[in-house]
Formats: sequence, C-alpha cells, structure tokens
Amino acid sequence: MVARIAVAPDVFLWRECFSPLQQKALLDDVLARLEQAPLYRPVMPGNAKPFSVEESNFGVLGWVSDKAGYRYQAGHPVTGAPWPAIPDALLTLWKKINDVPPPECCLVNLYRPGAKMGLHQDRDEKDTSAAVIGVSLGDEALFRLGGTVRGGKTLSVPLASGDVIAFGGTARLAYHGIDRIRPGTTRLVPGGGRLSLTLRRVRG
Repeated sequence: MVARIAVAPDVFLWRECFSPLQQKALLDDVLARLEQAPLYRPVMPGNAKPFSVEESNFGVLGWVSDKAGYRYQAGHPVTGAPWPAIPDALLTLWKKINDVPPPECCLVNLYRPGAKMGLHQDRDEKDTSAAVIGVSLGDEALFRLGGTVRGGKTLSVPLASGDVIAFGGTARLAYHGIDRIRPGTTRLVPGGGRLSLTLRRVRG
C-alpha cells in the first residue's frame, strides 16, 4: 500500500491507494454488481424526505433508510433480492487495514452534482471494533470530520479518486459527512459524479 497519512487521532488516509488502472477495474466490478442491486434513493425516517445521494449495498447485509427508520437487512428494499457479494479488491483492502473478520456491508453512495451528506455517526452497528473504511471513485469531494459529540471543531479533508480513508478506535463514532463534490474533476464515473464505497462490520 501507499504511505499512510494520519489526519486525526485514529483517522488515516491513503492517497491514490488505488491506481488509475485499479480504479477502472474496481469501477467496472462495482457497476456490474449494481446491475444486480440497482441504485435507489432512500428517504429520511419520519418525514420521508429523499436523500440527495443514491444508494445500494454489497455484502450479506445492507444499510437502508425509510420512513420506519435506519437498519440493516439482507435484501434490496426495491427488488427484494439478496445483495451482491463485496468485490474482492475491497476485501483485500480490508485485510490490510483491519485485523478482524471480513466486512458484512459495503454501502454504495452515488453523489451526482449537488449531492451531499450531512454530519452523522455510523452507530447502527453492534460491532464497532473495526475501523470504517471509505473508498472514493470519481469526482473529488470535501470530507468533513468532527468529534464523537455533535458540535465543536471539524476538519475538512479533500478526497480524490482512488483515495482511502479509515476511522476506528477513538474515532469510530466520529461525526462525518460530505460537504460537496467538485463536478467534472474526473471522467471515471459514467454520467459524472462520485461513488463512495464504505466497508463496515455490523454484527457483534
């Protein structure tokens, strides 16, 4: 792997961890799996406001959001089909960073121009022993990282295509989000935008 950069306590960044050729190969694998589990637009619990991002999942469990709340489930909420397996390239990456059993979920977020993700915690998982790992493909994005309680100072980290970020340990429940993407900074993703692939352990 490329050199690891410490951006905050227990938060690490690998710049262009995936080379341009590896990014293309991973993207092709992801797009093939999305044919089995199409992207859809989740809604917020309660008010049913649509997310600005489109989502899907790979793995034995997928994270979903609807009027009833946030949860993990074994099937696609639209098609009912099981989620496709997590790509091998991502499982190999996981082993290099986390010395624990494989991830059970790979959340796929597609950010088209104007899409963003507000500050939130990844706290729907029973197993928080492993770091959350995020892989960026496509347009550059501005990742915002805060502490484990809402409010206070935040750190902005630009993420480019092929970058990998991981947060675990004392930062496992840190608030984080995507402020914006920079449309047109790459031509990798068909139709433009950014794909975010987030790997997590779920069950204790």
